[in-house]
Amino acid sequence: MPSFEYAPAPESRAVVDIASSYGLFIDGEFTEPVDGSTFKTVNPATEEVLAEVSEAGQADIDRAVAAARRAHTEVWGPMPGRERAKYLFRIARLLAERSREFAVLETLDNGKPIRESRDVDVPTAAAHFFYYAGWADKLDHAGYGPNPRPHGVAAQVIPWNFPLLMLAWKIAPALAAGNTVVLKPAETTPLSALLFADLLLQADLPPGVVNIVTGARETGSMLVTHRGVDKIAFTGSTAVGKRIARELAGTRKHATLELGGKAANIVFDDAPVDQAIEGIVNGIYFNQGQVCCAGSRLLVQESVAEEVVERLKSRLGTLRLGDPMDKNTDVGAINSPQQLERITRLADAGTAEGATRWTAACEIPATGYWFAPTVFTDVSAAHQIAREEIFGPVLSVMTFRTPQEAVAKANNTPYGLSAGVWTEKGSRILWMADQLRAGVVWANTFNRFDPTSPFGGYKESGHGREGGRHGLAPYLIEGAH
Repeated sequence: MPSFEYAPAPESRAVVDIASSYGLFIDGEFTEPVDGSTFKTVNPATEEVLAEVSEAGQADIDRAVAAARRAHTEVWGPMPGRERAKYLFRIARLLAERSREFAVLETLDNGKPIRESRDVDVPTAAAHFFYYAGWADKLDHAGYGPNPRPHGVAAQVIPWNFPLLMLAWKIAPALAAGNTVVLKPAETTPLSALLFADLLLQADLPPGVVNIVTGARETGSMLVTHRGVDKIAFTGSTAVGKRIARELAGTRKHATLELGGKAANIVFDDAPVDQAIEGIVNGIYFNQGQVCCAGSRLLVQESVAEEVVERLKSRLGTLRLGDPMDKNTDVGAINSPQQLERITRLADAGTAEGATRWTAACEIPATGYWFAPTVFTDVSAAHQIAREEIFGPVLSVMTFRTPQEAVAKANNTPYGLSAGVWTEKGSRILWMADQLRAGVVWANTFNRFDPTSPFGGYKESGHGREGGRHGLAPYLIEGAH
């Protein structure tokens, strides 16, 4: 079979202007932090410093929350839903118009392939604003009683794996419901949120409706514990989510927490194998495994396990790891050296515990943070790699004989965010979906998102739902029935 070489097809960086430094976005304008501290954000594929970003302190959080409160009381809260909808539609249109700019910036700051930023992240982010714009004047008919009310000021903390998409998941329903927002992006990926602030100025959104404060863990802690905040929305690790839950216990604040996952991708002996292989690859390798719903546990029916694993390895051998800005790239960079260290440590633990390790043959670039696609076989439920969220391109393969055994193994985790089922039998899909303790169950596909569908988990994967009509509920106080 002939081999083919791909000529580089790099996306141009010229479509986006990255400033040397960024302030905080508070009350409709960019402003310097009160204490003047900054941090650097880095391109994980090259280790190039992209920009210096302001780090918000307590006085800055106070200013942002006060601006959001004022905007909620005087402008956004009293505004009719049909008028709020116009702003959301305008934001959605501008995101679509500036999609290439956002995709390039997201890839530079995050390390994911430009194909994912361009084809998934940015279009889905715009779709969320379009979708919730349609709900803004229909809240009385959303099933939350007549005249449901917004909470007020929503504090939102988002992760680094889908910076723009997580922003849209949170800001769009919050604004549609009449809340105002103070959002903190992840320390390692703040640039798309800051570009979004520029888009809000272009959309003429009233000052204070959305405020963006950048910083690290302390900034996020100051925000979620602020007395002026009514609603918390957090996506991130289970450990941090538990800490937030403890801090909010006994307060009047409402919270939704979308936390970790250890998803099972379950392949039966009658599954369409080619389709399943692509689903497995899409579920963990195209995104470097850096998603909370990554299918990091592959459960294969024993009779076809050998065939599936061999065909998976063959497919992984065709993936192209390298420059995320190249349109041919399948596997991009790991977001940070800290995340790379965690992936490496857990993969080494898998080897030490006796699992069989296979790594795709690929050339690792000399600079940047990289981890080659890896598969572990001979894995048991006791192995650390089968229990802990790795957040990297590392797959653990286990086998099963019966559907009941598959369910037992899939549910044998403290998490419950997502799962996948591959089979030709519709009745088996429905039975499995009913038995699996996962908030989302994909059938003969994986990692597919739609703004009309709710997303969220059980157990230590958090509580609350984002997306769809259900995504409005966390941002509304039900009216009288």
